[in-house]
Amino acid sequence: MSRIGNAPIEIPQGVDVQIEKTKITVKGPKGELTQGFDSNAINIKVEDNLLTVARNSEQKDHKAKHGLYRSLFYNMVEGVSKGYTVKQELVGVGYRASNQGQKLEMVLGFSHDIVFELPDEVKVTTESERGKNPVITLESHDKQLIGHVAAKLRSLRKPEPYKGKGIRFVGEQVRRKAGKSAAK
Repeated sequence: MSRIGNAPIEIPQGVDVQIEKTKITVKGPKGELTQGFDSNAINIKVEDNLLTVARNSEQKDHKAKHGLYRSLFYNMVEGVSKGYTVKQELVGVGYRASNQGQKLEMVLGFSHDIVFELPDEVKVTTESERGKNPVITLESHDKQLIGHVAAKLRSLRKPEPYKGKGIRFVGEQVRRKAGKSAAK
């Protein structure tokens, strides 16, 4: 029995949910998202501003998809009503970030600057204060897309374990290793 799948999703004011045969569309103040689903595995109902997901049978595949689809639909409703924000900081001497529109330009210790083109659904802002690490803030209504973009940025310069330099999420703890100890 899926505890996640059985929980109803509350639809906030100003969010519109439309269900077709194998597709659900959620519109809200932040944007619009569409997701396909397996109509053989689950049934979706909207009653009194509550979206409920029920599975059609007790097959293993249907049980697995029950909680998955409920989580995807919940993320869609949250995204179009509130949106998602991811903050990343650049840790390292000389690391910088700046943006012009949807182009993010970063200096990460390579021979050339890195110019990263962001999708239109993701809004980016950069903050650079003297004495603090530069911070990149990503905002979007699509949780999957913002997570993918944040992971792609992080992969450009992952935090290394000796000095901790690299791109990390704000508040992330990096496991540190001791370097070579001097010969006695």
